[in-house]
Amino acid sequence: MMQTAVTVSTALLWLAVLALGAICLALVRQVGILCERIMPAGALMIDKGPAVGAIAPTFELTDIRGANLKVGGIDQSGKATLLFFLSPTCPVCKKLLPLLPSLQASESTPVNVVLASDGDFDEHTRFARKHHLERFPYVLSQELGLAYQIGKLPYAVLLDETGKVRAKGLVNTREHLESLFEAKARGVGSLQEFVHGSAHHDQHAQHV
Repeated sequence: MMQTAVTVSTALLWLAVLALGAICLALVRQVGILCERIMPAGALMIDKGPAVGAIAPTFELTDIRGANLKVGGIDQSGKATLLFFLSPTCPVCKKLLPLLPSLQASESTPVNVVLASDGDFDEHTRFARKHHLERFPYVLSQELGLAYQIGKLPYAVLLDETGKVRAKGLVNTREHLESLFEAKARGVGSLQEFVHGSAHHDQHAQHV
């Protein structure tokens, strides 16, 4: 009698273990599906300055090394332009600067990177030297910042080769920077716009 009870208990225990295993597999599958559906958070676009899709203003500037530079308009080399607005006192800017060369090399879209700010010339020259920014044009222009209504940093604007604004937003991580190129490829102003548009489409489809 005792042996029968032990056998039944063992059988019930194994059934419980198998049931828990099946539940865990189902949960893992659902988590995988959710991860595929969730888009990475992109750069936060602030609706100020030239709108996405608009022709960006053109500026004839001189960088801190004395080179003449045109920002905006048609790029004769056929490259896009990433305007990266920064400040020597911005800790997040300092964190992102080392990522720019690898980002420029890894993106399928050929892109020129232009660093932009305003303020004391000597301070920015020391900052550029300290962080080895010689490979990028570095311009100081209050007018450029005003044109794009830059309020918070770091902020980036992606212009295409024709001089149109393709994406823009606050950038705190490499993923935020990459999201500008993703938004350009998808034809939206930001990944948030894409996600919200997809969600609206799904809701509309459910009601139809």
